[in-house]
This record gives sequence, C-alpha cells and structure tokens, in this order.
Amino acid sequence: MIDVDTWVETYRRAWEEADDEKVVELFTEDATYRSNIFEDPHQGRAGIGEYWRTVTATQRAVTVHMGRPIVAGDRAAVEWWTTMESDGEEITLPGCLLLRFDAEGRCISLHEHWEWAEGRRDPPPEWG
Repeated sequence: MIDVDTWVETYRRAWEEADDEKVVELFTEDATYRSNIFEDPHQGRAGIGEYWRTVTATQRAVTVHMGRPIVAGDRAAVEWWTTMESDGEEITLPGCLLLRFDAEGRCISLHEHWEWAEGRRDPPPEWG
C-alpha cells in the first residue's frame, strides 16, 4: 500500500537533515531521480545517494515545506517550498515532485521541477 503522506514527510525531514541514507530508503534499487529535466536522471539508490550528498553539502539552515500530495493510483504530485543558505547565499527554492511508486510504497521514479530566487521568501497564500 502506498502511504504518500508518510513518504513526503520522510523526504522533507531527510532534506532538512541532509540525510542521504534516509532518502535512499524511499526509493527502489533501480529508481530514477531526475533533478533537472535537461540532464540525465540519477540511477538507482547509489546514484540518488551520491546526488544528495553532493547537493546538500553546500546547504545550511534548510527549511522545507511540503504541500498536500495529489494522488492518482501509483502516481503523486506534491509542491515543495524550501528556504536555505546555499554556498553562503540566502535562497528560496520552490518546486514540484512528480512521483511514481511500486506496490510497497517505494518510489520508482521522481521528476523534479523547480525555480529559485535570491533571499528567503514566504510562499503565497494559495500555495500547497
């Protein structure tokens, strides 16, 4: 059974804690993680873990808010709104995860779309 709310909350905590071990457990062994639509996806737990270690290494004071997931069968979409210090600069990074799950609730594929802005900004009232 797919428990998308728990998956999303674990993902949120893993990001705030820069915990690549926690995040890779959310994925199947052969999952794909596309962090940029114009680049090849990260492959499998090893590739996802390496990606997470690299990107979170420069992030500090990370706060992640997740919207309410929209679920249709084995697929889900969820908005996220993150503020952080990255490479010494305050930024806001909002985006959306497009997810597909296996029968046990692990993610098979993740496509991420995001924007960024300088400074820490709050989401608009209708967000999430």
